[in-house]
Amino acid sequence: MNADCLKLTTYFGERARTRDAFLADALIDCYARHRLQTSLVLRGAEGFGAKHHRRTDRLLTLSEDLPLVAVAVDRRERIEAVLGEVVELSADGLITLERASLTTDGGRLPGTTKLTVYLGRAERVGGRAAHLAVVDLLHRHGVAGATVLLGVDGTVRGARRRARFFSANAQVPLMIVAVGAGERIVPALAELGATLPHALATVERVTVCKRDGLRLAEPPHVPATDPSGVRLWQKLMVYCSESSRHDGRPLYSDLVRRLRSAGAMGATSVRGVWGYHGDHRPHGDSFWHLQRRVPVVIVVVDTPPAIRRWFEIVDECTAETGLVTSEIVRVCAH
Repeated sequence: MNADCLKLTTYFGERARTRDAFLADALIDCYARHRLQTSLVLRGAEGFGAKHHRRTDRLLTLSEDLPLVAVAVDRRERIEAVLGEVVELSADGLITLERASLTTDGGRLPGTTKLTVYLGRAERVGGRAAHLAVVDLLHRHGVAGATVLLGVDGTVRGARRRARFFSANAQVPLMIVAVGAGERIVPALAELGATLPHALATVERVTVCKRDGLRLAEPPHVPATDPSGVRLWQKLMVYCSESSRHDGRPLYSDLVRRLRSAGAMGATSVRGVWGYHGDHRPHGDSFWHLQRRVPVVIVVVDTPPAIRRWFEIVDECTAETGLVTSEIVRVCAH
C-alpha cells in the first residue's frame, strides 16, 4: 500500500508557550484530538532559531530551554485539517511541510530515498529491541545511513504517549531516519514489512550532497514558490557521530556555532541513541568507551539562496566524515 501523506514539522524552544500551556504540550494535545497517525517531540542537544539565542545541553545554565522539534505524519487531508491550528499555536516557530508516501512495500523508488520508520520504544523482534533490529536490517541491505531518535512525547494511532521519569516509556514513539539508494530501500522495506507489519514507514526523495568527506552534489536549484504560490525552502541534514570532531570541537557543536555566526536562520542538532553512517557499523553508547559514540543529526532550514551559502560551511565542517542530504520543504510560518 502506498498513500500520499504530509509530514508537518515545527521547530521551537522548550520554554515556548502558547495561551496557558507550553507549546510542546499544546501541539501534541492538538494531534491527539485529531487522532493523527503518529507524532512525536524530539529534544535537541544544541541549536538556535530566528532570534539567534543559542540553546545547548553542554552548558547547565542554558539547558533549561533546549531546542525542540515536533513532527506529525498522516494522510494529506488529515494534516491539512490541523495546519491552521498549528500555525495559530506556533506564532514564533518555524513550520514546514514535506511531501512523503506512507508505504508498506516501497513500490519503485528510483534515485536516493529517505526512509523514516516510526515505532514504540518497547517493540521487540526476536527478543531484542525493534529499533536495533531495523537498523541492522538497513545496514545489511547497504542503506547509506540510519539514526534512531527517541521521542519524549507523542501520539500513536491518535493516543498520547508521554515519557515519564519513573516509567519504561514503552509506548512513547521513536523514529528511525535512513538514507540510501532506492534499489536498496525497496528490499529493506519488504523485509521490514514481514518483520514488523504494523510499523509506520514513509519515503521521500532526497539529494545526497556528501558522504564520508566526498562531495557528491550541490544542493539543487529550487524556485521561490511552488505552482500554487507556497514558499519553497531547503533543508540540509547532516548525519555524524557525537565523537566526530572539527577544529578540536564536537563537529555538531562547531557547525551550529559557525552557522549562527554567519547569520543562518536557525539550526538544530538532535542526539540519537543508535545508528550508523557510511561504511561504519551500527553503534551507540558503550560502557567500554570513554567518549560518547551516539549518532547526531543536524538540521538546517532556510531559503534556497541562503542554503547555498550554508552548504559551504557544512562542506568545510564535514571534510572527513558525515552524510549530508538536501530536501525541498514548504514553509507555512516562520
